[in-house]
Amino acid sequence: MQKGERQVCEHARRMVVLGILICSGVLTSGCVVLEEKYNAEKARSLNFQRLLAQEEKRTAELDSEVRHTKAELAEFESRNRELSAQVQMAREQMGRLQEETEAIREATVLERKALEDMQRKGPSPSAAKPKKAEPSKAVSGGRGGGNLSDRGMAAVTEPAAPMKVTPGMVHVVKAGETLFSIGRRYGLEVDKLKKLNQLPDDIVEIGQKLLVGAE
Repeated sequence: MQKGERQVCEHARRMVVLGILICSGVLTSGCVVLEEKYNAEKARSLNFQRLLAQEEKRTAELDSEVRHTKAELAEFESRNRELSAQVQMAREQMGRLQEETEAIREATVLERKALEDMQRKGPSPSAAKPKKAEPSKAVSGGRGGGNLSDRGMAAVTEPAAPMKVTPGMVHVVKAGETLFSIGRRYGLEVDKLKKLNQLPDDIVEIGQKLLVGAE
């Protein structure tokens, strides 16, 4: 009876040991699976963190590029405004130069016309030198009367002398007159006339008052 009980106990102990071994194997395999899953999740997490860091770095680079582009755009706009202002100034200067050129051209034409008028109205070179009148022709002796004709008077008359200038004398510019003709009328050089009236150039206007007599 005791021998049978021993066999039963031995069998039961073997079964318990076998069960323990089986449970240990199951637990061990389960732990291995869990460890593999943990390592896989950990690797995925590290990979995600690495990708996230790369994206953050790329975002920072894009932000820097955007700020740099905005700064360049502002600089280009500033340069564009400066160039626009310079172009406007150049246009205004060109307009003023065109006006001055036109004024100089008109003054030159007027001066040329005045010189031509003076040459047409002035005495001829042959009349510049007074001719000696013969007594027989200077005195009345025939039908022509006692005085010379107007043509004869022009032939023996010298060019008109400059007008007498008094201190503070003023001349009012008339149509067709120039600084040259005015200076010739009063016996003044153009430079002196410009200096008396503080003129920057040779242009004068109709109705302008010019000082021709030094005070």
